[in-house]
Amino acid sequence: MSALAPAAITGYLDSRPRLARWIEWLRGRRYRVAVLGAPALPAESSDLDGPGQLPVVIVHAWRDAPVAARVALALEADWPSVPESCREAYDSILACAPWLVVLDLRRSNRCGCLGHRHPVVREEAFAEPHEALSGAVVGEVDIAWRRVEAWPALPLEETALDARFFEGSRLQEFRSRQFRLRLLSVFLHETNHLVFPHEPEESVRGRSLAFYRDALRSYVEETCATMSFTIDRSFSRME
Repeated sequence: MSALAPAAITGYLDSRPRLARWIEWLRGRRYRVAVLGAPALPAESSDLDGPGQLPVVIVHAWRDAPVAARVALALEADWPSVPESCREAYDSILACAPWLVVLDLRRSNRCGCLGHRHPVVREEAFAEPHEALSGAVVGEVDIAWRRVEAWPALPLEETALDARFFEGSRLQEFRSRQFRLRLLSVFLHETNHLVFPHEPEESVRGRSLAFYRDALRSYVEETCATMSFTIDRSFSRME
């Protein structure tokens, strides 16, 4: 995979004809650039190196900007924080990924799926190779975030983990991280399909669920290890 800097992507988006940009703006179409594995890179940065770093353009409706921000946080902050074994499971996949992935963030899909990989790039701004992007190879996936939010990924285990925070003040923080890890798991799942379209669904699903389970367990263990029983647990019981 060749590194494509965020600055090149934002520069290209800003250099398109004003009419095209205004039409997108009036339609409520927005773009946010994030990088899987590169925490909080500024848009103007030209530095993008290191293993497992993948530029992602999050395409979203203006009203879903807060969710797009959570997706970016999952890609840039949560991915580097998960156990190394979780990331290693995707090393070969990310090594073969397109130079750039367009993520179409939707509220739902009519078919009821959490997401899809797109055999053909549909987003008009990236449907054709552009000199400004060095002719980058582009892939496209979509995620239905409301379905992901309601998705019972691991029903029994998630209920048990949720109960560990139920009496504490960190329950909201746990559920926020849980949602972001679900989004990250689905993104990795669809990227897996994008890179290896003939790999059986059972294999792809097993890998992404294992990632989600292990990443969530690790987060819970680390949080509980640092949780203050006098503040985080007892305080909520006194309210």
